[in-house]
Amino acid sequence: MNGCGIARDAAGRGNSVFLCEMNDLASGTSSWSTKLVHGGLRYLEYYEFRLVREALIEREILWAIAPHIIRPLRFVLPHHAGLRPAWLLRLGLFLYDHIGGRHLLPPTRSVDLSTDAVGKPLKPGRYKKAFEYSDCFVDDARLVALNARDAADRGADIRTRARAAEIRQAEGIWQVMVEDTLSGSRSTIKARALINAGGPWVEQVLASGAGVNAKAKVRLVQGSHIVVRRLYAHDRAYMFQNADGRIVFVIPYQDDFTLIGTTDRDYDGDPAKVKITAEEIDYLCNSVSEYLAKPVKPADVVWSYAGVRPLYDDGASEAKAATRDYVFELDLPGGAPLLSIYGGKITTYRRLAEEALERLEPYLHSVKAKEGWTATAPLPGGDMDVSAVAALTAELVREHPFLSHEHANRLAHAYGTRATKLLGSAASMSDLGQAFGDTLTEAEVRYLMNNEWAVTAEDVVWRRSKLGLRLSPTEIGALDDWMSSHRTAGERAPSEAGGRA
Repeated sequence: MNGCGIARDAAGRGNSVFLCEMNDLASGTSSWSTKLVHGGLRYLEYYEFRLVREALIEREILWAIAPHIIRPLRFVLPHHAGLRPAWLLRLGLFLYDHIGGRHLLPPTRSVDLSTDAVGKPLKPGRYKKAFEYSDCFVDDARLVALNARDAADRGADIRTRARAAEIRQAEGIWQVMVEDTLSGSRSTIKARALINAGGPWVEQVLASGAGVNAKAKVRLVQGSHIVVRRLYAHDRAYMFQNADGRIVFVIPYQDDFTLIGTTDRDYDGDPAKVKITAEEIDYLCNSVSEYLAKPVKPADVVWSYAGVRPLYDDGASEAKAATRDYVFELDLPGGAPLLSIYGGKITTYRRLAEEALERLEPYLHSVKAKEGWTATAPLPGGDMDVSAVAALTAELVREHPFLSHEHANRLAHAYGTRATKLLGSAASMSDLGQAFGDTLTEAEVRYLMNNEWAVTAEDVVWRRSKLGLRLSPTEIGALDDWMSSHRTAGERAPSEAGGRA
């Protein structure tokens, strides 16, 4: 997320930009989040006021530039004796409502759980009062892909399945050896400045270069989530407080499911091999079952995922207390800058990108204005009002009557106004080509391959969409076979040796 956000901002300022991603876009931490654009209510307890304020400001900025993949979400926070006192929650929510410049999102309100529908899924008689507040839901992996798409539209060279195998500096110029992870071929990219947004691999990138002096450390924290069938009918999410001081979110997900997460535990090992543990599944099930009238059991889990957060190591004794703020480290070996990024969260990626470029401005000599521009420029497909997705769905059905409302609604939320480009002049489902199951068609897959760097079925069904929750293994296998047979030879090869960025 950080890398694609920086690439977009830098390209929009007139810089020549090359981005290499060793796997697929958002295949690491950025697709394994809790899918929230939020201030982080619990971070107030750790006095992270600057981070919370910045994140709260960013909520409505991001919603405005990407209203198709970001939507408001109301959270219900039940109160009961023995945990955080009601006055503390009221104070925290008062700050949450007022320190971040909230304009469009509705404010906090008190809820009588004995009469309000949001009380029905909870254990009867145990909870009488709750607070309801606003944050936003985001399709995290699509947010990454759309930033990459906009960066490419503005001239950036985006390469996936391309690993930065070695970094070195010669005569004040960075030389990055880029390896195609599918073919094994290598080429060299030259640049005046290098940004290390390697996430959990930030230290490995530094270790691949000679003469690098960066000293900061990354703390890897595992966060895991489970998905179950829809637990209740209403559209609110819950934030549950646990006796251990941690919180767990329960969020309506993909219409027919409920997302539950997250855990916080230190992780030691290869970030690519992180997996949810049986202990974490039990923890999440037990945590929400303390609140819900109908317990959630491990057997109810239809999908789970785990990711590693690359936090800045601030020496916190517990993973849950480690800062989520971002930290930059600027190194100047040989005179050319190397900016490494530690920490951060999806909500603040855009502001992080602005600050990264502000720090590098003395070395980049951008040909366009130095001021940030991304706060008002919509992401691809986001050039519409924040309330216009329903109208776009209706428009797609009018122009393409063969589409079901569900199909059109999914396309509107995934692609926004660019859904019309995907559909083209199609007058029937057959015009969209081969059907792969659950509204996924050849036209959409071709669009994702040609415009969003999708290479495998996994890229399509778990990152560009979440149709993996609905498609069978046989259908996913057939999609993978089709994509493999329709890829163009050499389409992912890195740029020619000596390319400058």
